[in-house]
Amino acid sequence: MTENDAAPGTHFIKAIIEADLAANKNDGKVATRFPPEPNGYLHIGHAKSICLNFGMAETFRGTCNLRFDDTNPTKEDVEYVDAIMDDVRWLGFDWDDRLHYASDYFEQLYGFAVQLIEAGKAYVDDQSAGEIRSNRGTLTQPGTDSPWRGRSIDENRDLFQRMRAGEFEDGSRVLRAKIDMAHPNLIMRDPTLYRIRKTDHHRTGDAWCIYPMYDFTHCLSDSLEGITHSLCTLEFENNRPLYDWVLDNVDAPCHPQQIEFARLNLNYSVLSKRKLIQLVEEGHVDGWDDPRMPTICGLRRRGFTPESIRGFCDRIGLAKRDSVVDVALLEFSIREDLNRRAPRVMGVLNPLKVVIENYPADQTDELDAVNNPEDPDAGVRKVPFSREIYIEHDDFMENPPKKFFRLAPGREVRLRYAFFITCTDVIKDATTGEVIELRCTYDPATRGGDAPDGRKVKATLHWVSAAHAVDAEVRLYDRLFDKANPDEKVDGKTYKDFINPKALEVLKGCKLEPCLADVGPGYFCQFERMGYFCVDAKDSAPGALVFNRTVTLRDEWAKLKKK
Repeated sequence: MTENDAAPGTHFIKAIIEADLAANKNDGKVATRFPPEPNGYLHIGHAKSICLNFGMAETFRGTCNLRFDDTNPTKEDVEYVDAIMDDVRWLGFDWDDRLHYASDYFEQLYGFAVQLIEAGKAYVDDQSAGEIRSNRGTLTQPGTDSPWRGRSIDENRDLFQRMRAGEFEDGSRVLRAKIDMAHPNLIMRDPTLYRIRKTDHHRTGDAWCIYPMYDFTHCLSDSLEGITHSLCTLEFENNRPLYDWVLDNVDAPCHPQQIEFARLNLNYSVLSKRKLIQLVEEGHVDGWDDPRMPTICGLRRRGFTPESIRGFCDRIGLAKRDSVVDVALLEFSIREDLNRRAPRVMGVLNPLKVVIENYPADQTDELDAVNNPEDPDAGVRKVPFSREIYIEHDDFMENPPKKFFRLAPGREVRLRYAFFITCTDVIKDATTGEVIELRCTYDPATRGGDAPDGRKVKATLHWVSAAHAVDAEVRLYDRLFDKANPDEKVDGKTYKDFINPKALEVLKGCKLEPCLADVGPGYFCQFERMGYFCVDAKDSAPGALVFNRTVTLRDEWAKLKKK
C-alpha cells in the first residue's frame, strides 16, 4: 500500500500523531498552527494546509492556532491579514482566542538571539547580502568563513544592540548563526538570523528596525505557543536541521516536531505567490478575487463552496512526494456538492425568440418544474409559459446535420416541463441573413412534456417566457491557462504567454426565469443543460443581475474514473 492508497482521512501524519498519543508524547496533547505570511491572498494550496492543520486539531480534540508570520514589513499589509482571517473562517474553521502574530514575540526573539551571541553561536557580519551569498559555497565546495566570524562575544553583543538602536543603515550588517561553513546542507552554513529594515511595521510601527528571519522566527514561535506538531510543506525539509538547531541552542519552552508533506501542485494553474502578484499588478486579471484566480476568494466569488474545497483537500490525500493534481478533480468536487444542493432553473444565454402562433396571446400557463431531482425535499416551483418564449440560438439549425436532433424547420421537440412544439417558419434579418425569430405551433395535449398518443421526440430544450424573463449578464469562466504546465518554459515563453484568451466570455442580454429576479450575492443554482452558476458578489446589484459560471456540466474526472 502506498501513502495515497489508504482509506479517506488516513495518511502518514495522522499515523504519526496517533503513535505519539499512544506513547503519551507531549502529555497526550495535539497542538498545530496555520502560519501564513500576510503578503498576499491565500490560494487553493493554502486550503490544503488549512484543512490539514485545523483538521488534525479537530480529529484529536486538540487546538490549532492562526499565527501571522509578519517579519517582513516591506511586503505586508493589514488588507492581507483581514482577507486571510476571512478565508479561514469561510472554509469553516476557527481559532477561538488563539490568534497570534510573530510580532507578538519580537522582544522574546531578540532575547533568544542574545542568548546565541552570549553562547558564542551567533555573530554580526558586515558583509553585503551578495558577498554572503557568493561565500556560501556550493553543493560540492565548502563555504568561506566571514572575516567577521571571529568577533568577540562582547563586540557582537554591542553591535547587535546598536543594530536594534538604529545606528546602521539597511543592508550594512546582519546577525548570523555560527554553525559550520562546510556543512553539507547549505542552509546550515551560518544562516542569517536578523537583518536591518528601517520600515514601519503594520502592528509595531517604528518600534523595531531589525527583523528576524523566517527560519529563526518560525521554530521559536512554535515553541512559545506550545505547538506539538509543526506541519510544513516539503520545501522546508532542508530547513528542518536549522529548526532543530535553533531550538536546541536556546532556552526554548519546548521542542515541537516538524513534519513535512507535499504541497499542492495543480495543473492549468500557477500557485506561486510571486506569479499571482504579477497577474494582479500587471492587469492580466481583475484583482485577487477574479474568479479565474486559484485564490480562495477567487474560487469563492466564482461559486465554489467551502464544502467542495474541503472535500477536494480530503480527496487528494497527503503525500511525502511532490505530484501534480488534475484540476478536473477540483471541478468534480464542486459538481458533486452542487449536484446535491443547487436548485435547477432555466436560463437562456444566447436567446432566440420563438412565437407560438396557435397559443392564445392573452394566456399564461403556470407549469410545474422540479427544483432538484437529487433532493426529494426540494419540491416544485411554478414556471410561467406564454405565446412568446426564448430558446438557445444553438438549439436551432436551419439545415441540420444528420445527428442534430434539436429544433429545425418541420421538426418537433419537447420544451422542458411544457409542451411539444414544431417549427413552421424562420424569420431572418434582411441584411445579414441571420436567423432572428422562429414561428412554431404547439400541441396543448402534451402539457407537462408527454404526448398522450405515445409519440416520442429526440430533444428536450430549456426555455424562458419572454413576457416574464429577467435580464442578466452572464460571465462564462474557464481555466486561466490553456497549457497544463504553464511553468514549463518552451521557446523562451513564460507562464504569462499561456494565459487562456477564452478564460472569460461575457454574455449580455441573457434571459432567466422570473424566480431569479430577487436573488442576491452568493446564490447558486444550475442553469439546466448549461452548468452551475452563482450571483457575482462584487458586480451584481438589484435590477442588474450578474451571474458567474462556476463550472460546466461536463465532468472530465468522472470519465477518467470510469476508464
